Amino acid sequence: MLAQAEALNMRLVGQTNLNGHGDCMHVNLKDGFAFVAHMGESRVGTSVVDVTDPSRPRVVTQIETPVGTHSHKVQVVGDVLLVNYERSMFEPQATTWKGGLKVFDVSAPDKPREIAFLAMPGKGVHRMTYWEPPYAYMSGSDDGLIDQFLVIVDLSEPSRPREVGRWWFPGQNTGAGETPSWTPSQTHGGTAGAKRVALHHPLIRGNRAYCGWWDAGLVILDISDKTAPAFVSQLDFGAAESTATHTALPVPGRDILVVTDEQLAQDCKGMQTRVRVVDIADEVHPRVISEFPVPEGDYCLRGGRFGPHNLHEMRPGTLSDPNTIYVTWFNAGLRVIDISDAARPREIAYYVPEAPPGRSSIQFNDVLVGSDGLVYATDRFTGGLYIMERTA
Repeated sequence: MLAQAEALNMRLVGQTNLNGHGDCMHVNLKDGFAFVAHMGESRVGTSVVDVTDPSRPRVVTQIETPVGTHSHKVQVVGDVLLVNYERSMFEPQATTWKGGLKVFDVSAPDKPREIAFLAMPGKGVHRMTYWEPPYAYMSGSDDGLIDQFLVIVDLSEPSRPREVGRWWFPGQNTGAGETPSWTPSQTHGGTAGAKRVALHHPLIRGNRAYCGWWDAGLVILDISDKTAPAFVSQLDFGAAESTATHTALPVPGRDILVVTDEQLAQDCKGMQTRVRVVDIADEVHPRVISEFPVPEGDYCLRGGRFGPHNLHEMRPGTLSDPNTIYVTWFNAGLRVIDISDAARPREIAYYVPEAPPGRSSIQFNDVLVGSDGLVYATDRFTGGLYIMERTA
């Protein structure tokens, strides 16, 4: 019997700790299989899970990573699986690692077959957005540039991925003589007053890329010309109120974005990060019109992070609902927010599992909602993959 700790209008359908590798991040779906990426506490980088019976998810294969490398993001379109390769935070003493984009053929989902690797100097790729062929948009790295920036890759021939365009925040390209206007930090910490100015990832609508640019806030780019992305606008939320801007979701059919800042602090010993609704009717002058409610409860006493992380991004083939947002809130689990009135977001459902064995709290990391309404969320450390559904 699956335990249920706290819920409103949701229930747990199934769960798997992925054969003891429950350190999970990104999740995608294809033909009854979930592709689940791992944070990197072991050599397992990607698990393929049969979810045709969501009450009994079953691991069918697991892909390992090279030493020094973690692979915590996945994107699947058709028979093409993309995974990121990035320097692992769990192996700081490793002298080698692989940074870049790995491509697999998953025409047989239980037998992924590597077909290409696009190497990138530096720390590697953090996250990709690949929603329809042929372009993938990702946060990549290169010698001479501070941290990660936008790289556009053409996958017309998946076995021969090639970079076609890039854009960096002015000041990142120190190798070309640029001088940053901020004190750079390439980690979540650093010296007092330092900023991490780096792309987390872009989300695409039409010819616009909506980017979470970490401590630089929201950046909107014109990608009409994939070889020469162009700046449209920036919304800096201010160091006193924002850090680690993560996801900027263009809400289907509406001139608004939902923008998350990732919570980095443990045990509420730091800034409470936010989820903002941003009006982009005038995209040159985006403006905040509201914030999501902060879950009420004793979460600061439960251990781990308490705050937002990522959203159901409504990629093609998944649930697309312009009025409902699914957001992971680390130890406050999964929250579901009604934004039909964008100026007054209100919570309508949530699910907070019991803490996984050996942990003081759940740490829900990422979420995807299938076209059938089933909700797939991942735990950051040991819990693995959770499958839920709305009951109202």
